[in-house]
Amino acid sequence: MAQISCKNLCLGYDGKELVHHLNFEVDRGDYLCIVGENGVGKTTLMRTLLGLRPPMDGTIEYEDGLKGQGIGYLPQQTDVQRDFPASVWEIVLSGCQRREGFHPFYRAGEKALALQNIRRLHLEPLKNRCYRELSGGQQQRVLLARALCATQQILLLDEPASGLDPAVTKEFYGLIKELNQSSGITVIMITHDIAAALQYAGKILHLGKDVFFGTRDAYLESRQGFVKGGEA
Repeated sequence: MAQISCKNLCLGYDGKELVHHLNFEVDRGDYLCIVGENGVGKTTLMRTLLGLRPPMDGTIEYEDGLKGQGIGYLPQQTDVQRDFPASVWEIVLSGCQRREGFHPFYRAGEKALALQNIRRLHLEPLKNRCYRELSGGQQQRVLLARALCATQQILLLDEPASGLDPAVTKEFYGLIKELNQSSGITVIMITHDIAAALQYAGKILHLGKDVFFGTRDAYLESRQGFVKGGEA
C-alpha cells in the first residue's frame, strides 16, 4: 500500500473548486514536488493532506499509523513567526508534542531526539540562541529539525526556500535531498522553483489547467510536447 493515496480528489474552499478529480499516490521514500501557478490549489492540497481541511469530494487513504503523528510539516513562514521569541532548543523540542499526544513535561527520549536532530542539521552552536536573531537559512534549518522531531516518515514542505538567497537555497535543497536519500524520509514539497524540482525530485505533480502526475523524466517529455505544440 502507498503511504498516501488520493482518489478522485476534489479540493477547494467557500464553495469554489480548485482541484477536480485528482488521482496520485506517494510511496515510501518518494521525493514529490508539487508545482503550478498561484491559485491552483497547491497549499489547499497540502492542508488537506494534513487533515486541516476536508476534501470537497474523493478520498485520501493513509498507510496504517501515518495520519497525524506520522507527518512532519514545515509551512511558509510569516513575519510574525520569524520574530518568535524562543530559543532554538525550545522550538526544536516542541516538535515532539505531536508524537505521543499532549503531556505536561518532555520526556528524556524526546529531549534526546531533539538534540539528535539539532546535531543532524548542524545547529548545535546555535542551540541556546534566540530564534528571532537567526538568519533566514538558519531559521529554516531549525524548523526542519522541529519537523523531524514530529516524524521520521513524511515531510511536507510548503515553499521552504522562499526568501532565501541562492547559495542558502542550494544548501537547503541539498539537505532535504540528503534526508530523503540517507534516511528514506518521504518528501512532499510545494515549490515555484521548477529548476530545483527537476534537479531534486523523483516525481512531479503539476496542478492547473493541465494536470500531470508522474516521474520527472515523463514530466520533462510532457513539457516538451507543449512547447512543440505552441505553448510558451
